[in-house]
Amino acid sequence: MKRGFGIKLEHIALAVIGLFIATFLAVSSSGNHEWSGADSQAENVISQITGGTYVPWFSSIYQPPSGEIESLLFALQAAIGSLIIGYFLGYYRAVENAKKDNSARKREG
Repeated sequence: MKRGFGIKLEHIALAVIGLFIATFLAVSSSGNHEWSGADSQAENVISQITGGTYVPWFSSIYQPPSGEIESLLFALQAAIGSLIIGYFLGYYRAVENAKKDNSARKREG
């Protein structure tokens, strides 16, 4: 598929992917990385604002034994959610296609 300036869509996609890879390599080679969730970052900011008097009012029901298991559970949760959403999107698309086919058959015959 060509665009207005004769640039193929594949070239644009490759350029975007290359840009992401270059950015990843630049950031990963810089050194100091601390990966943490948004909850702990928000808790740190709130503690700084309140002068360290912040006490969480809720704690987790289950604490995974390691960060790897926590990441696994998070990825599993995301995969199950995307499967459910994908199933329903596919189901409703199939229902819509079936309705179109039925209406086309009624018009023809």
